Amino acid sequence: MSGYLHPFRVRDAHNKPTDRFEPGTDFNIIWRRYNFDRRLRTLLIDAIERLEVAVRSRLVYHFVHSTNSAGIQIGPFGHLDPLNLLGFKTRPFLKKLTRNLKRLLKFKGFELSEHDAWLAKLQNERQRATDTFVKHFSQTYGDCHDYLPLWMACELMTCETALQFAHGLDPSIVKKAAADFGFPDQQLLSWTKAIFTLRNACAHHARVWNRVIGVKPSVPGKNKNPQWHLAPGFAPDRVGLMLTVCQFWLGKISVTSHWKQRLFALFDEFPEIPLADMGLPQNWRSHPLWR
Repeated sequence: MSGYLHPFRVRDAHNKPTDRFEPGTDFNIIWRRYNFDRRLRTLLIDAIERLEVAVRSRLVYHFVHSTNSAGIQIGPFGHLDPLNLLGFKTRPFLKKLTRNLKRLLKFKGFELSEHDAWLAKLQNERQRATDTFVKHFSQTYGDCHDYLPLWMACELMTCETALQFAHGLDPSIVKKAAADFGFPDQQLLSWTKAIFTLRNACAHHARVWNRVIGVKPSVPGKNKNPQWHLAPGFAPDRVGLMLTVCQFWLGKISVTSHWKQRLFALFDEFPEIPLADMGLPQNWRSHPLWR
């Protein structure tokens, strides 16, 4: 509970927290702050889950339907060919040879390329999976295919392997997926990385309500998206901006979503929550991005 106690500590002349607390602080106040944060995390995971599924499905769809340099459709097993994922880095031959010689001298074995390391993660995720579709594929097609087709593998990807896949794609594929949401490609990658990072914090029960966000989402350009630049704005390193990103993005993929109403209901139940600590302006609900 120490993270929730910290804002209530009295500070000394050097602005350092002491072991004394502000007058009127009691455990009920701290407990309500903790419960607000716990339920906020649940709402965030709910939103990010839907966004994550949408991003993965669009990236995979456009990848398998794209064509390679020979004009042949890449298909559901195209992710096995490193030439289809040129975003994965490859070391120059001599540098790779030198590194592997050093590793062999230390009995560490050969160094995997970025693409091979990514495939190894996919295989590890497959081996740990207990899903019926994985068992069915292995029993039916296991003698022909060592790897799952991408439309199956993406169901098992962790946030890390999904993000690596996104960065490994040809920019034209990312651009097509981003266009499905009405975003520029770099905005899609930035927002995906930001929500995946926040998802990990929520999944590990980290405090988020007044958290300083390490991976900040990029803000859309002012010319085409002036509503993102209206004052007072949302602090770029606080969860308030991430809530805004989730709300805006959900509106692109699920027009019937009631996520915003559920979020408002949570704030109504905890009116004492300081908005400034979340990076939210005072009248944030009336901001064009939330109307």
